[in-house]
Amino acid sequence: MELLRAATLTVADPEATAARYVEWLDYSIVERGPVSVDLAAAWGCPASAGRASVVCRPASAAEVFLRFIEGATPADYKPLRTFGWAAIEICTQDTHAVNARMEGSPFQIIGPPKELDGLPSIFPMQVKGPDQEIVYLTQIRDNLPAYDLPRAASLIDKLFIIVLACSDLQASLDWFETELKLSAGRSMDLVYTMINAAFDLPADTKHALATMMHGRDCFLELDQYPDETTARPTEPGALPPGIAITTFRHPDFDALKGWISPPVVRNGAVYGGRRAGTLRAPDGALVEVVEAA
Repeated sequence: MELLRAATLTVADPEATAARYVEWLDYSIVERGPVSVDLAAAWGCPASAGRASVVCRPASAAEVFLRFIEGATPADYKPLRTFGWAAIEICTQDTHAVNARMEGSPFQIIGPPKELDGLPSIFPMQVKGPDQEIVYLTQIRDNLPAYDLPRAASLIDKLFIIVLACSDLQASLDWFETELKLSAGRSMDLVYTMINAAFDLPADTKHALATMMHGRDCFLELDQYPDETTARPTEPGALPPGIAITTFRHPDFDALKGWISPPVVRNGAVYGGRRAGTLRAPDGALVEVVEAA
């Protein structure tokens, strides 16, 4: 069972952002409407109530969604410099073809196609969108020994990994193991171009990262961020800028606890008429959980 369900991004104009993903990433709009008071309260972000929201899904029609919600981005916010959800990773069929498309797009290429050191099965590139969102676009060439990775069914397909910037990698690993009942996957020290560029570090600087799994489904990457990283500047009472929420499905929903508010049944593309609630992970990261079928 694949557990990753959605990523929610705070953007200036959800309709304009969705239009970019439709034009350049082949996504389609499946839902729109204001954020309800009850939902905003469940996130612990009451100031986001009433704000515009647009939900999109990939050309493959996979039920893994991107949700864009209206919100302010503080002037001092810089992506890849703060703790919390740092990047979304979307699988592709051909990284070189995607790179060619991005060259003519409003997305800024911040990491051209490059094989990862010691991971030839994964061929990524990275872009930054006009809303300061960081998007990894990754071609999967093969599975890794310990887990399976998705093959894209369209040139640009679904979200398959979400990246968390951590102040204490081990503490975050422990939280996801204890609170969300996930299993630790592979850990490694890797030359991480995006982090090095963001902090003006030597190009060969390595950073610790780890993955988390459910069965053979690997969908969460946790990165240890440098000491210079700060908390994310956020409009009071509202969703944080950048990637604000990650939504997971969970097969043992009743085993979870620590909700911001008691879970309730929610309708719509992301929830599908099932119970949902929200937790706060270390560094304040919002983790929304939907009851799995």
